[in-house]
Amino acid sequence: IYRAIGRRPIFAFGNSDGDWQMLQWTATGEGPRFMGLVHHTDAEREYAYDRASKIGKLDKAWDDAVAKGWTVVDMKSEWNKIFAFE
Repeated sequence: IYRAIGRRPIFAFGNSDGDWQMLQWTATGEGPRFMGLVHHTDAEREYAYDRASKIGKLDKAWDDAVAKGWTVVDMKSEWNKIFAFE
């Protein structure tokens, strides 16, 4: 990210442990910051995964989100639409 934009982000949103380091790095910056996670809970309309998943694991980032008060969006209960054609 730093190589692309030349600074630490103030807003980071992810959906798996693959985004965890980006979220952590954003959180350690000075001033107001936003860190958020999409929790994939809708297997009918898209995918569902979290701690026990073999693909798209959400474990370490989930722990940090809960412990540090990051925003977590639950796909199944909070999204009316997942794809524009719905």
